Parts: sequence; C-alpha cells; structure tokens
Amino acid sequence: MTIQELTARLCAELSSLAIHERITALNEVRAALHEVSPLKAHPVDLVIWERAENVLANDYNPNVVAPPEMRLLAHSVRESGYTMPIVTHAEEHCRVTVDGFHRTRVGKEDKEVSASTLGYLPVTSIRVGKSDEASRIAATIAHNRARGEHRINDMSEIVRMLYSAGWRDDKIEKELGMDPDEVRRLKQMTGLAELFASREFSEAWEPAK
Repeated sequence: MTIQELTARLCAELSSLAIHERITALNEVRAALHEVSPLKAHPVDLVIWERAENVLANDYNPNVVAPPEMRLLAHSVRESGYTMPIVTHAEEHCRVTVDGFHRTRVGKEDKEVSASTLGYLPVTSIRVGKSDEASRIAATIAHNRARGEHRINDMSEIVRMLYSAGWRDDKIEKELGMDPDEVRRLKQMTGLAELFASREFSEAWEPAK
C-alpha cells in the first residue's frame, strides 16, 4: 500500500470520529509524525490543540498589552484565525505558557474565538533542554524583547531571579540578548548588593543613590 493510500485510509477513519475524539486522534497522529520528522528539533514542527482550561499563565511575564492593542489582537484572531501557536511547557496536568499569554487570553475570553476553536488552543512545546524554570523565564523575555515588549522594572526582577537560580552575567547577557551595562543597570535597580559580587568594578564606580 502506498503512502497516498495509507493517508486516504487514515483520513477516512478520522472523519468517522466524533469531533472531540477526532481532535484527540489528530493530536496523536501529529505527534507520531513529529517523531519521524527531520525537523523535530524545532518546536513548531508539532502544533497540537489543547483544551483552553489546561493552558495556564506563568507568573513572571513582564509583558503588558494595553486595552486597545488587546482588542486589536482579539480582532486579528477573529478575522485571520490563530497564525502563531502558544509556546508552552508541559507539566503533569496542564501546560504553562512560555510565550503567547495574550493569545491565550483571547482564546479563553473572546466568545467568538472560543467558539471557533471549540474551546481549544493551538500549542507547541519548548525544547526539552530549555524546560527548567530559569530557561523558560529567559525564553519568555527573549520572545518579548524580540517584539519590543517588556517593562523595565519587571526586567530587573527577572534578572534577580535568574541570578538567584545560579546564572552569571555572561549567561544572562547571552540568553536575554543584553549587553553588560544593561545587565549591570538592572541588577543595580534591585538594590541587592550581592548581585554585584560576580563583577569587578573600578574604584571610580559608585552605585546610584
């Protein structure tokens, strides 16, 4: 039997299932295809539909979207559909967002969007090697910064969290796309002197009052 014949047979079987059973089965088929994909290293190679109630917000995202932009995002999804998946970290009974918090909100709060997706959200999973909390925080910030969306006060708290997790200046600079002076200023904003222990300063340098 050829690949085309197998595909036609599989599609016929899937079409006979009830809607929610079909979504579950399609997720399983996609996951199986992903396992043999030569592009499986990229999270977007596997996008599945997850029930919206199982996709939860993280507690560290400093990105805030103003009401007008939020309404525009909802309008965009209503008119064009979801064109970007929500990046998540899979936990035992849920998925926690890494990038796509506001796309998640739209899918949950906008009745028209929720109806069109049957109460599901399109999700992908962050790479396994980036699934520890510090790496997920860094990934969220990197996504936000790439779009120019982050709040400076909350960024200083993110740097503090990463430093407390054992990251040093060079890794923070690399993962968050910052230069040394930016990391130094954010550490200075925390008011925690121990954050400066890993960097030597000249005698001429004095902390801001």
